[in-house]
Amino acid sequence: MSSEDREAQEDELLALASIYDEDEFKRAESAQGGETRICLELPQNFRVFVSGNSTEGPQSSGFECTVCFLPPLVLNFELPPDYPSTSPPAFTLSSKWLSPAQLSALCKHLDNLWEENRGCVVLFAWMQFLKEETLSYLNISSPYELKMCQQGNTQGGTPSVHQDAEDCGAAVGCAAAEEEIDERAVQDVESLSSLIREILDFDQAQRRKCFNSKMYLCNICFCEKLGTECMYFTECSHVYCKACLKDYFEIQIRDGQVHCLNCPEPKCSSVATPGQVKELVGEQLFARYDRLLLQSTLDLMADVVYCPRPGCQTPVMQEPGCTMGICSCCNYAFCTLCKMTYHGVSPCKITAEKLMDLRNEYLEADEATKRFLEQRYGKRVIQKALEEMESKEWLEKNSKACPCCSTPIEVNCFKLCRLTVSSGKMKTSVLL
Repeated sequence: MSSEDREAQEDELLALASIYDEDEFKRAESAQGGETRICLELPQNFRVFVSGNSTEGPQSSGFECTVCFLPPLVLNFELPPDYPSTSPPAFTLSSKWLSPAQLSALCKHLDNLWEENRGCVVLFAWMQFLKEETLSYLNISSPYELKMCQQGNTQGGTPSVHQDAEDCGAAVGCAAAEEEIDERAVQDVESLSSLIREILDFDQAQRRKCFNSKMYLCNICFCEKLGTECMYFTECSHVYCKACLKDYFEIQIRDGQVHCLNCPEPKCSSVATPGQVKELVGEQLFARYDRLLLQSTLDLMADVVYCPRPGCQTPVMQEPGCTMGICSCCNYAFCTLCKMTYHGVSPCKITAEKLMDLRNEYLEADEATKRFLEQRYGKRVIQKALEEMESKEWLEKNSKACPCCSTPIEVNCFKLCRLTVSSGKMKTSVLL
């Protein structure tokens, strides 16, 4: 290796290390080489999708998502002793979401860039091209469709994700999609479902990284704070500082309002996720939040009842068409309707206080509800309730209470007898 080449390589590697951070450029320890991870700048509202006729399976079929970031292109390189005077860098180019045909087209263009700049350092030019011109060179636009390669396996038997030849763009061309794949082009995705998962995870991680590096104004305390001290609601993207949200969440959980952990913005219905709540409140309060949230969810399930024993209250699954529930904790067998000890086919017993409510409910119910009430309490019990209520209404209209014993007496009786009260004693005189 000539001293000029050696000096040029060292200068180039030092320059790259000063320009890019450790996430983007990492120099190899044992050789003159390294690895660059290049994140492309996507247009706003960039969408990736999988068509509905995907053969990968129902979990991937019909997938569509808007992303701000895609997994990076990875350029691994090694500088030969006679670089840059004679030989180009040896490299491999890998990606999770570009097809081998597209990666091969990029490798070919990197070779062309070397030919145009032979004798000069070229790594920075390669990285700038990949970062700024990959989408336009491959004619990639939104929406971007991912498909599984149906033409066999690529390197190492790994299936590849690709676009059809007509989608590769004018720069790649149909011929490029059909010619032999460049051995330096590596497509390392295992399956379409794993690619989708990696795209979503990377996009979420990068969004969080960008959020943490910016300043935000909290509309509760009106202080500007760094993103690491703030939290945003996923649905509405409203941002508040963690200190204010912590106090807000703790008050709501102590009051039992676990469904009211909404965005503080007026008229906003976004709700905090359990993960966000866990991040802010203490372990004890989160346990209460989790328990109340589970209980409120079970309350909405028609086939779940609670053990009526005060010291138990364990949720019990109710079998369809059966009124018997057996607690898995205390083995108590009870009627799921009246919550008393299970009484078989006998109708549920009803107290005198509930008799009036039952009568009103029965009169206002539709036919299906009436049949259910008759099955639950018995038709004779309901009929008796209706008769007693009709008798009570008739007595209220046509009688008055006796001043002495409060027994209902008919109004016409006042024509036969005259009641006089004097000195605290009752006297009766008959009118002839």
